[in-house]
Amino acid sequence: MASRYLVTGGAGFIGSNIVEELLKRGQQVRVFDNLATGKKENLAAFSKDIEFIEADLRDEEAIRNATKGCDYVLHQGALGSVPRSINDPVTTNEVNIRGTLNALMAARDAGVKRFVAASSSSVYGNTPTLPKIESMTMLPRSPYAVSKLATEKYCQAFHACYGLETIALRYFNIFGPRQDPNSQYAAVIPLFITWAMADKKPIVHGDGLQSRDFTFVENAVSANLLACEAPAEKVAGEFFNVACGARYSLMDILKGIGESLGKKIEPNHEPTRAGDVRDSLADISKIQDAMGYKVLVPMEEGLRRTVEYFTRVAQ
Repeated sequence: MASRYLVTGGAGFIGSNIVEELLKRGQQVRVFDNLATGKKENLAAFSKDIEFIEADLRDEEAIRNATKGCDYVLHQGALGSVPRSINDPVTTNEVNIRGTLNALMAARDAGVKRFVAASSSSVYGNTPTLPKIESMTMLPRSPYAVSKLATEKYCQAFHACYGLETIALRYFNIFGPRQDPNSQYAAVIPLFITWAMADKKPIVHGDGLQSRDFTFVENAVSANLLACEAPAEKVAGEFFNVACGARYSLMDILKGIGESLGKKIEPNHEPTRAGDVRDSLADISKIQDAMGYKVLVPMEEGLRRTVEYFTRVAQ
């Protein structure tokens, strides 16, 4: 029998990919999104198969009503971006922390089976120790990172105080189809691809040798659905890295994009940005052991698919 899932931020990049996979699995899906950063077109291909609620996480009554009758909440709704949070810490706080608290209270009161929240590798901060393992001390360096650590702590508190089964997923640089290259705070891979397609020189902050555990979106989708199914004794009240366990520099990414497009890409180097972390790499053994998580799509294959997607939508 189908379960009902509420996906907050379901019109966004990761959220819409989760919605699509849930529908493929025959589940009932309700999307909650204020379209501040999400887009209706991300859901266009399957809009008739979902229930869509246009509302804001800061609206306590709206999220409460949306959660009624749902078995699972996949909480992707948030204001992303470190630079955005530095420019406007107050709104980041209101949406990401108060919004999460509203969603947790709604889930608790609706009696949902499980609440899975999107967190971020940014909670680790700039510690030189690699790989990042969940037991490390958290040293968030931006208001965004603080908001994601608060999300995790609220999830743990709701598990401890109310018995709500909560899980937080620390995403490491998720990329893939539907990621917005046009936002002021766009992520690096869609930006690089669209610049390269337009024969513009991509802007690289710093020397380009800073590295990330770039993770194709299909892996993040899988982690969310595994988090709904895994035994409570292994996952409830816990947090997990979601990544590939491999790292690539920005120059590696440019090289891969160039190979897919048949171009040699020369970037423009600009100064390093405030709040940026130098290197990032995840230890993924905890999520592998607890949920049976596997890297379904490695970075190189994901990058090739992403270039294909942007080439297709540009036509």
